[in-house]
Amino acid sequence: MEATQFIALGLGSVVGFLLSLTGAGGAILSVPLLGFGLQLSVAQAGPIGLLAVCLSAGVGAFIGLRAGILRYRAASFMAVFGLILAPVGIWLAKLIPNRPMVIGFALLLVFVSIRMLIAAYRDRRGISKNEKRPPPCLLNQSIGKLIWTAPCARSLAAAGALAGFFSGLLGVGGGFIIVPSLKSATDLPIQSIVATSLGVLTIVSFGSVLIATVSGNMLWSIAIPFASGALIGMFSGQQFAKKISGPRLQQFFAVFTLCVAIVMIVKVFA
Repeated sequence: MEATQFIALGLGSVVGFLLSLTGAGGAILSVPLLGFGLQLSVAQAGPIGLLAVCLSAGVGAFIGLRAGILRYRAASFMAVFGLILAPVGIWLAKLIPNRPMVIGFALLLVFVSIRMLIAAYRDRRGISKNEKRPPPCLLNQSIGKLIWTAPCARSLAAAGALAGFFSGLLGVGGGFIIVPSLKSATDLPIQSIVATSLGVLTIVSFGSVLIATVSGNMLWSIAIPFASGALIGMFSGQQFAKKISGPRLQQFFAVFTLCVAIVMIVKVFA
């Protein structure tokens, strides 16, 4: 195994460890870590990161499906629109120079980290949002399925399309879009929201990996050791994850993500 593949394996292990702590959201750091460690552009690192998303989200989605908490119709519906927009993101990623892509990715990390800090603060203080109107997608409690309406379909389609676009453009799974969208558009319990989000991420990231492979944008010599490392890190970190509280873990990951974003911006303008 070459030095590059060893580095990819190590970087994948770090991402996998973060995945075990944070779920699929940890994969958002795949692109900057591959950029730092292997000097890959955002367009090159994106498909590799999505492979890690696909594997990790797939494991979580399978567990949620077996537990009966994954709303597979909603996940499939959102994923269809995600798959439609993902090729557009991949196409744009090839056209946009790497420098503005790095800046855009860094700003995305800042946005995600700030929102995670706010969410962790609310959880620790026990602050809940005051919902004035019922969400467009309501759960039929008698059968445990969503009641489909036109506003419900529009909300889910928009979230899926946006997640797919960012998946193709920046190589992120899109969980930072899907989870908040499901929280605001449905009255599903959080366990079902997370499982449904993982279902969407699995399908969209798999489709994006497939498209990147067909278009010749997937570096499999790096992707395979990176994905292998991600699986090793994910399973080895599961026991550690049980010892840390959710809000405290959110705070740690948010601060770490913010630091990565700052380093990316400094490197661009240095």
